[in-house]
Amino acid sequence: MNTDVRIPRVDQSAIKVSQATMIGLLLVAFVVDVWPLVLVVAILNLLGVLSPKLDLYRQLYFRVLGPLGWVKSNVLPDHPEPHRFAKGVGAALAAVASLFLGLGLATVGWVLVWVLILLAGLNLFVGFCLGCFVYYQFSRLGVPGFEHGPLDVE
Repeated sequence: MNTDVRIPRVDQSAIKVSQATMIGLLLVAFVVDVWPLVLVVAILNLLGVLSPKLDLYRQLYFRVLGPLGWVKSNVLPDHPEPHRFAKGVGAALAAVASLFLGLGLATVGWVLVWVLILLAGLNLFVGFCLGCFVYYQFSRLGVPGFEHGPLDVE
């Protein structure tokens, strides 16, 4: 009998770099009033959902910030799927915000951008990921495609 049960792990520092970079890009977009940058954030998040290799935030961490020693690794037992789901929610929210901004509905668009900034900041500074929480609630309810519950690691 094989007792080698592999516990999935996620480098939380990669997630923090992603959130910090996204917040920075969205703040720049807001301050200089360049809404296409919000669309860039949506595309970057979507790429990260599609594949870790396409996740430019992740590449920034693993290829630049980590090797330079500017950000230390923080690998913890965790499933990557809830974080990918949260990134997808961020991509959708940024896409909807950029749509409103592109249509000239600036107030609605920028409010959505600030909601995204606040949610990413909540995860970055407090450690609470609303997208992960929603994922785990879907898992608990048995929604297809949401098979991972929170890890109970001692």
